[in-house]
Amino acid sequence: MYTPPHFKPDRAASLSFAEARGFGTLCAWDGLRPIASALPFYLSYADDGTPRAALHLARHNPLIKLADGAANWLLAINGADAYVSPDWYVSPDQVPTWLYQSVHLTGPVRRLSDDELAVQIDTLSATFEGRLLPKKPWTSAKMTTARLEAMKKGIVGLVMTVEDIEGSFKLNQHKSEVDYASVANALGAQTEPGAGMIARLMRDTRPQAFADQSDKSERSVP
Repeated sequence: MYTPPHFKPDRAASLSFAEARGFGTLCAWDGLRPIASALPFYLSYADDGTPRAALHLARHNPLIKLADGAANWLLAINGADAYVSPDWYVSPDQVPTWLYQSVHLTGPVRRLSDDELAVQIDTLSATFEGRLLPKKPWTSAKMTTARLEAMKKGIVGLVMTVEDIEGSFKLNQHKSEVDYASVANALGAQTEPGAGMIARLMRDTRPQAFADQSDKSERSVP
């Protein structure tokens, strides 16, 4: 991943983003072409702190046969993104750009045992059901034994040992405060959901750029 220094989050921020998002695109090379699948995952950590991304695929997914525990795979996690018009800057001579958040996790992937898969199924569902509180969480215990076993036979669990973490949070951090605030305000006025999310991220990342606006607004009140 190409990441200029001013867009590069630290390791903790990258992992926090990946964990909160919980959905990405898993990519591997079969010797002739790249193969990819979009899927949910969750992170866990080994005793030494090494991150591990746990997930599962349909048994007939061509990625399965590539999980040899040796070759490095890529798990790409993307967040909100939005187009920025040059007209939204205060300063002249700007160019169109795109703001976004993205993290790449890289490492070898191995297959899980049946016992490990059972734990993964419950942990993965608990991870996302927990976001729906106060709804009572769904668990695999609600399934009949026959249906649960049939489901397990149709999937294969995988785990990536994350050896490399790369992130790019491109939120116009290199721009002046007046240009930064102007773009964020313009994005916040758009109806596209991604634009609104990027605008909120920009405000959270650099609140001082908007504090100046508030001060000026208060001073202008008669």
